[in-house]
Amino acid sequence: MSAELQKITADMFGMEAALFVPSGTMGTLIAVMVHCRERGDEMIVGDLCHIHVYEQGNSAQLAGVHSTMVTTLPDGTFNLDQLESKIRHGYPDPHYPRSRLICLENTHNIQGGRVLPLSFLQEVRALADEYGLSVHMDGARVMNAAVAQDVPPSTILQHTHTVSACLSKGLGAPVGSMLAGPQDFISKAIRCRKALGGATRQTGILAAAGKVSLQDMVGRLVEDHHNARTFAQALLDCPSPLFAVDMAAVETNILRFRLQDPSLSPQEFCGRMAQVGEGEEAALGQGIQVLMYPHFENSIRAVWHLGISPEDTQLAIHKMQFVASQHFKEKVRAQ
Repeated sequence: MSAELQKITADMFGMEAALFVPSGTMGTLIAVMVHCRERGDEMIVGDLCHIHVYEQGNSAQLAGVHSTMVTTLPDGTFNLDQLESKIRHGYPDPHYPRSRLICLENTHNIQGGRVLPLSFLQEVRALADEYGLSVHMDGARVMNAAVAQDVPPSTILQHTHTVSACLSKGLGAPVGSMLAGPQDFISKAIRCRKALGGATRQTGILAAAGKVSLQDMVGRLVEDHHNARTFAQALLDCPSPLFAVDMAAVETNILRFRLQDPSLSPQEFCGRMAQVGEGEEAALGQGIQVLMYPHFENSIRAVWHLGISPEDTQLAIHKMQFVASQHFKEKVRAQ
């Protein structure tokens, strides 16, 4: 079953081969290890990318790979002139690392599920080819990007050398990610997976779930995107002018929004959304608990995925409106 899943993935992604790994963290780390195999190798990453912010610096800690950063723009892209300026030209001068790899993230998590434009990917690949670098995509949600752009994933991935993609999240598998690229890359990745403890013999049941994810669950991602936009619009339409949302940035299943009242922090708002408040059951007919996350740069992050229905989204809207109303009532009483 694992071999079948890997063949399905490679064909879908337009790659020569693919490999099942237990997690996206491991998949991306393996990619870095294979692309940057010599001591002193360096990769170029966005300053807000997942592998730089959230992975405990594992590319340095475990792979011995140095990173240099470019500024992540609001849409998840980079300035190409800045990217080019980060490429080292002194090799084999012993004073400097050797540029080997450019890492992209699509969709971009911290920037709210933004989809990287195909034109940007094409330009990054052309720059990488000019200087002999590889391009890896942290595509944990690359299927969301493909659905949002209404293209097959291979159209996106033709501009990269390798990709790691999650089978969980919106695709619904309980665990697992896929790593795809050229056959020689995957052969080396197999060795790295073993060294990291990711090679297990009992993967058939996990691969079966992954097969369902890729063959049956991709089409439903549009529902998550629609639900996220529905909630985002409700924030703007809320009678209490509490929320700031950029609707143009709500492209997939991740929503970032901000509070316009400094007296209510993201932490407190998320806490109220997660608890059944006083008078809530009488006002709404039931208690509703909605899990959100205080996020980057004082924002709030909400994510839609398998199991969150349009009806659930409407309940979340009712809860949001109740919390906003209660907050303003409290402010009036305090005056």
